[in-house]
Formats: sequence, structure tokens, C-alpha cells
Amino acid sequence: MKANRVTGIAAILLSGVILVACSSSPSPSSGSTASPAPPPAPVKKDPVLYTGKSCLSQMASTAARWQPDALPFHLESAVNEESNGQGGKATIWKAMFASPTRGTYKTFTCSGSRLKESPAMGVNSSMEIASGGNVAGQIFQQYALTTDSDKAYEVGQEKGGADLLKKNPQQPIVYSLDWDAKNRQLVWIVLYGTSRADSKGFGVIDASTGKFLRAGK
Repeated sequence: MKANRVTGIAAILLSGVILVACSSSPSPSSGSTASPAPPPAPVKKDPVLYTGKSCLSQMASTAARWQPDALPFHLESAVNEESNGQGGKATIWKAMFASPTRGTYKTFTCSGSRLKESPAMGVNSSMEIASGGNVAGQIFQQYALTTDSDKAYEVGQEKGGADLLKKNPQQPIVYSLDWDAKNRQLVWIVLYGTSRADSKGFGVIDASTGKFLRAGK
């Protein structure tokens, strides 16, 4: 009788263990798995458009580290998919700086372009090249540039450029800055075209005073 009682208690205890084990077992999976979040789309960076004076200042700082006496003797803009030059701005500007003491020059590029085929963003330079004897007469002081390319654009628009843009709203415009040794003036040439070959006209503006000097084709 006593043995039967012990056996009964053991059976009750074993049933309790089984119930606890069943209640603590993990619930079956529903079979659905959450999909991983898609990676964020890459952020497209916009190009940076510069005026000529802004880029010339950046290039002058780099040129001074090359040679302390380096001075500019030519500046020009470039037309590309990011900018047609209207408004006096471009994503690519190039300038030539000469060192009188070394008799050499370098071409510097100021880039705000995001195009693969364009120079890397920032200021880049070419190899050092021996300069000819005529370079000394083309050098100018950076402080002489007080009228920026955006102002030169406005003057050109007032003197006939606006009519050209009415005919072609996407008219490309190229800017170049040079020292006119004959008249002793630093001048902007605002060229309505990508070169003289396809030019629809150009205006010459005094880069120090902003005064319109002449027009041509």
C-alpha cells in the first residue's frame, strides 16, 4: 500500500515536469521573415559654379606655394554640360601663372565639376613649362581685377548680348581675362560662342572699372 502511494506521488511529479517543459518550449515560428531595409539611395552632389575672380583667387594661392613670385597672365572659362557660361559663372576655369625668376609657367585649373571627364574638384596644376619672352608683357596683378565675370556678363547683355540670348536661350558664353599691353588695361572678353570660329559676337569690358570698351564679331 505504501509502495503504491509512492508510485502515485512520483507519477504526479513526473506529470508536472512534463507540463512545465511543454509550457517553456518556444512557440513555433510563423514562417515569415522580415525583409532587410534597402540601402539608401546615393546622394547626387551638385556641381559648384564659380565666377572668374573667385577661381583666380584660389589658383593664385596654389601658385604662390609653387613660386612666391608667380603672377597670372591669362584666365578663361570652359563650357560643359553643367554650365553654358550664362550669368558669368562656370564649373571649370583655367589660368596661367608665370614665375619671372624661373622663366617658367604653369597652367592651373579650378574645378567645381562633378563630370567624370572633368578635372578633379579643387585646384589642380600642370607640369612646369619654360615661358617665352612675350609672357613678361602679359603678366598682370591680381588686385587689378575688380570687375568680376558676372558683372562683365551683365554689361555684355546690355550691349547686345540679350538679343543673342533671345535667339538662342542656350547660347554658350566663354570668358577670358588678359592684359592689354597696348592700352595698359586688364580686360574681359565676353565671347558668345565656344570659340572665335563659332562666335556670334563678343564684348570687351574693362576689368578694373567695368566700363564697356567695344564689341566685335
